[in-house]
Amino acid sequence: MTDMPAPSTLGADLRALRKARGMTLEVLAGRLGVSVGWLSQVERDISSPDMAMLRRIADLFGVPLSLFFGTAPAAPGEEGLIVRAGARRAIGQGDGGLIEALLSPDLTDDFEVVHSTFSPGARRERAARRPTQELAFVLSGRLDIWLDELSFTIEAGDSFRIRGQAMRWANPYDEPAVAIWVIAPPVY
Repeated sequence: MTDMPAPSTLGADLRALRKARGMTLEVLAGRLGVSVGWLSQVERDISSPDMAMLRRIADLFGVPLSLFFGTAPAAPGEEGLIVRAGARRAIGQGDGGLIEALLSPDLTDDFEVVHSTFSPGARRERAARRPTQELAFVLSGRLDIWLDELSFTIEAGDSFRIRGQAMRWANPYDEPAVAIWVIAPPVY
């Protein structure tokens, strides 16, 4: 018999984000100005942060506040296993023409899977570098990417890997580009 994953909770997601960033409870508590004991209780779903604290946590991790909300309840027996199309959790900032949704049931694995839609004309001007390993597979459309200073045009059926390089992107084309990402460790 296999172990069933526990349903995702705010505490489990917070713990996963903290660990993915390589932070101890002590370090995170210090940055938030709270006690280690209280933060431990939040991660174990014994205590709940108020909205102001959730905003501080989201800002500290560089994730949208919406990451902590918006998941539809799963059907009995599907918690932690199945993510239905209508129950995907919106992630990312949603600005700049990039719409992202978490395909993983939660953030408690060593990786996450993300669905990204790059609107026509959307672009990220400033390169971002993350301490991750990522693989993206383009389902449809085209996307111009820069890995460090190397430039590529990626099309439907192509995939690419990022291992800590600075990345920026643009969709100067007339149709959306849709990609699936596998990211380790989770960053959202």
